[in-house]
Amino acid sequence: MSFQEQIHDVAQLACVELFTPKFEESFWFFHDVLGMTPTEDDGKSCYLRGYEDRYHHSLKLTRSDKAGIGMVGWRASSPQALERRVAAIEASGSPGKWVEGHKGYGKAYEFTTPDGHKQHLFWEVEYYEAPAEMKSKLLSRAQKRPLRGVPVRRLDHVNLLCSDVTKNGKFLQDNLGFLKRENVVFGGQDELAAWFSVSPLVHEVAFTKDQAGPGNRLHHVAFWYGNQGQMLDLADILQEYDVTIEAGPAKHGVSQAYFMYVYEPGGNRIELFGDTGYLIFDPDWKTLTWDESNFFNGGGVWFGGELPQDFFVYGTPIVEAAMAEAEETGAVTEPAE
Repeated sequence: MSFQEQIHDVAQLACVELFTPKFEESFWFFHDVLGMTPTEDDGKSCYLRGYEDRYHHSLKLTRSDKAGIGMVGWRASSPQALERRVAAIEASGSPGKWVEGHKGYGKAYEFTTPDGHKQHLFWEVEYYEAPAEMKSKLLSRAQKRPLRGVPVRRLDHVNLLCSDVTKNGKFLQDNLGFLKRENVVFGGQDELAAWFSVSPLVHEVAFTKDQAGPGNRLHHVAFWYGNQGQMLDLADILQEYDVTIEAGPAKHGVSQAYFMYVYEPGGNRIELFGDTGYLIFDPDWKTLTWDESNFFNGGGVWFGGELPQDFFVYGTPIVEAAMAEAEETGAVTEPAE
């Protein structure tokens, strides 16, 4: 009996970079509303983290002329694991390059997904050191819980829009050891969405078919609370301060997680994750496939209302003409979480 042994060389999603054309407003959202702590601002980017993120930052917020995602950062499980994954990527026919000088982590291997999403893989990281007044009595907590906003605890996952879900997912599976946890296939045709992880989490990254653009875009970045009740408090605050809630609070069938999707002022979609959903400890997990027979009966939304049409076509950078055409022609199929 042949069994494909799991590769444990990528440890976790460590950080993401978001572009924003409205830096001050976006900073207000992440700092004042989501309660994230800034660690540094170099004039081009501000580096922030949730109160249980252990590294220098989990969010790099970069001033730009348009919204979107700049980079997704992954930590390897060891220096040797980093070298093994670099060797695999270079042998894949799509080699990257070594880069240095990035804040918060050391030498990194920069590569792209088949669609062009920039990724960094690294081992060395700078750990966050809380000032004395912010040190928590909980030894496992990187800092005190902030008395600001409804604070997120940590970065959870990223969902990337792409032109070919299967191709992009296979690149991560073959070269980095990601496992496909769930996917959506309609009509026995191409995958519309798939969710991948390197840990017991249901997903640290998802790929969704870009139905209104060329791919290489962002669907959303998600931050984790650990308590779905906090999302109700946050929804009340967002309504009060005119931050657009796109969907939720509600619960997904895929991942089983409580969610709320909002637009931060710069235009990027942000998901607030109320809990972990379910965890996967089975080493022989088989991908769960949703199709048109069950996705609309609890897959997309288990309870809490329907997802709006824009949820399936909007991404950043915005492709307005393509979005309008997709919505007018009805050339939109649903899944993305």
